[in-house]
This record gives sequence, structure tokens and C-alpha cells, in this order.
Amino acid sequence: MTFKYKNVYVEDTVTFAGPYEKKGPLKKYFDKTFNDLYFGADSFEKAEIKAIRDNLNLMFKKLGKKKDDIDLIIGSDLLNQISASTYGCEGYGNGFIGIYGACSSSVLGMIIASNFIEYNQISNAICLVSSHNMTSEKQFRNPTEYGAPKPRSATFTATGAASICLSSQKTDVRVECSTLGRIIDYGENNPNDMGRVMAPAAIDTLRKHFEETGRTPDYYDLILTGDLGEYGKEIVKDYMSIKYNYDLSKNYNDCGVMLYDLTKQKEVLAGGSGPVCSALVNYGYIYDQLKKKKLKRVLLVATGALFCPLLVYQKENINSIAHAISLEAI
Repeated sequence: MTFKYKNVYVEDTVTFAGPYEKKGPLKKYFDKTFNDLYFGADSFEKAEIKAIRDNLNLMFKKLGKKKDDIDLIIGSDLLNQISASTYGCEGYGNGFIGIYGACSSSVLGMIIASNFIEYNQISNAICLVSSHNMTSEKQFRNPTEYGAPKPRSATFTATGAASICLSSQKTDVRVECSTLGRIIDYGENNPNDMGRVMAPAAIDTLRKHFEETGRTPDYYDLILTGDLGEYGKEIVKDYMSIKYNYDLSKNYNDCGVMLYDLTKQKEVLAGGSGPVCSALVNYGYIYDQLKKKKLKRVLLVATGALFCPLLVYQKENINSIAHAISLEAI
């Protein structure tokens, strides 16, 4: 399902990144970075909440607005009951929607906000996502104190908080269209190979987007998937070429690959993951390139593994999903 927009614009973004992301190649595009994983708090969970609140405070400062000048806050994270978002976003905006799309949440939030704005139900919204390496690892895999070894195919949950403000106020970057994804099950059940889990969802959404818009990959200056890592990225590129005859070789990359220096940062293994992974790349570097008109059209395809550890232990497969949104420089 693809939606077209005429009156949705990007007003501003704010990106906060953790110590591992700070060592990556995109450091200069982050508004703030942290030297450790505690951010001055006394637990990792509270650190993630603090990052959200500090991020929102800077966003309101950038916008020159008060907390109740924003119609809607849309928040998402990986903690149980999206608790980082509910605690972190308390007191901000006139309404709140908590969503869970795993690592696809950044684009899903933008789609929801864009639909509200396009049809004049609200005039502005802030979409915010966060993730934290330590809180996510112990919830979805093993407590980090175990020191459990991981295969090279595993991805590394990114740490930080990232927000984007969308509004009906015209700016130099607009939201042009979006494509909602659907739940995909290709029989994958390895929580240490999320690129393979999520690649089929990215392929399905890309195919739908091209078919429903009548476009080909060369319509865009850049196509980005969100945190498939280096192995999932190759699956998407090869499958789109062999199965659907779409050539992604010239203008395709993955945010999980871009966020880190994979040759030097061996600890991140196959690349980044987590809701904030693609958001740090897209709200930081990509937004900067669009504002400077170094990029004209970009398609963001955020991917998510709808992963429940309990069901994996019960031998169920891991479902995945991907959502796409098109941004254009004016």
C-alpha cells in the first residue's frame, strides 16, 4: 500500500549517539555523542530514557517551540511495553502514540505522522526512536555479563536516540510518498543472523514500491535499507537483480553497514541494528545531504525483525517487516 503526499515536510532532526557509534564514520553528523553507555544515569534502562528526554529538549530548542506546541509525539524502542518511550516522552506534546515495529519503527512512525499531516488532522509531529546495546542484548539474547560468543553473521544493537519533526510548514526537504510493508515469514529462526531474517521483507517492500509507483531503482539517487548488515545487504542486492531484474548495484547501501567502520570496529560484527541504527544515518547524514542538495531523491526502507525470544525457544520462526518512505530535496 503506497501513499502520496503533497503537504508534508521535514522541519528538523536531532541525533544522539553512543560511544560505539561515535567511533564510526558518521560522527560529525550527530548532534551529541556519549563517552560511555550510562549517559550519567545509574542503569542502562535509565540511560536510554535520559537520552530520549535530552533529545526531545534539544529538538524543542531547535524548533523554538514549547512542549505543548507539538500536536503529536510518536515513540518507539525495544524495551518491554516500549517503556523507554513512555517514560522518556512523558510531558511532551499534546498526544502520544507508542508503536512497535522493531528496527522498522523510524519509518513506520514517519508514515503514521505523514498521513495525519497530509489530511490536516494535525499540523506537526515528532517521531522518535531509541535503542541501547545493553538493554536490548539482555532482553533479546543473553545478559551481556555472560560474555556469550556470537557468530560473524550477528549484528550489533546501536545505542542512541533520534528524532525527526514533520509538519505542514514548507521546508527544503519534503516527504514525497511511502509504502507500508507486510509481515513476512521465510522460515528463518536464527536470532544471530538478523540480516537473513529481514532481507525478504526488504525485498518484498522494494518490489511493491517499484510496482505501485511505476518507478525503477535509478529514479532515486540513493536507496537505503535499515540495518540488514553486510550479509543481508548482499542478499537484497542479489535477489532483486536475479528474481525481479532490478539493478541496485549503483545506488544501494544499508544503514547497518554505514553506521560503523566494519574493518576497524570488529565488535560490531556484521553491522548495526536496533531502531536507532537507521535513524542515526537517515536523520543525520542523509538529512544533511538532502538539505545541501547533494542528494535529490532518497528511498529509506527500514527493516524490522518481529522477534520474541520465548517463541524462538518454542521453535517458531522469526517474522520480519519493512516500510519505505521517499524524501526529496526541494
